[in-house]
Amino acid sequence: MAIRVLEIIFFFYFASHIPITFFIDLQALLPDSVYPQSLKDLLRWYAEEFKDPMMLDPPEWFKSFIFCEALLQTPFFPVAAYAFLKGSCKWIRTPAIVYSTHVATTLVPILFHILFYEFPLKPHGGPQTPQERWLLVSIYAPYLLVPVLLLLTMLLSPTYNSTSKSGSTAARAKKKT
Repeated sequence: MAIRVLEIIFFFYFASHIPITFFIDLQALLPDSVYPQSLKDLLRWYAEEFKDPMMLDPPEWFKSFIFCEALLQTPFFPVAAYAFLKGSCKWIRTPAIVYSTHVATTLVPILFHILFYEFPLKPHGGPQTPQERWLLVSIYAPYLLVPVLLLLTMLLSPTYNSTSKSGSTAARAKKKT
């Protein structure tokens, strides 16, 4: 039962990530002309409301993370959404481990940047107060916490970790002799 709840959480995480990536995140990489004004306005509202200048004027290192999201992660999102909706798909284990470790390692510098960088007030004001910083961290934190939870599930759950079910192949072979 608990593993099924996690799979549903993972399904919603990956399914929701598809439109977020295409409609919001990729605006940092693609030409302005690709997006309708309503999506550009949505991004501007978000960036101003939550003081996230990285989305309006992304530093090069942040663009590299979005590039990886576009090239490596986005093709994985529908595959992972399917696997977790279906449930108990052991074949998702290795790709999920690769995905979760990659995303977790990109979120650490982003969160440190939010917490410790002295953002300028212009052209796009970043968080200045501790409350503003923690609010922005709370927006990004699920993109660290869910992948870490996914990683732990893939490594520790008997549903996805075949070596934890009945012992290793070597142990089974030893019993036969």
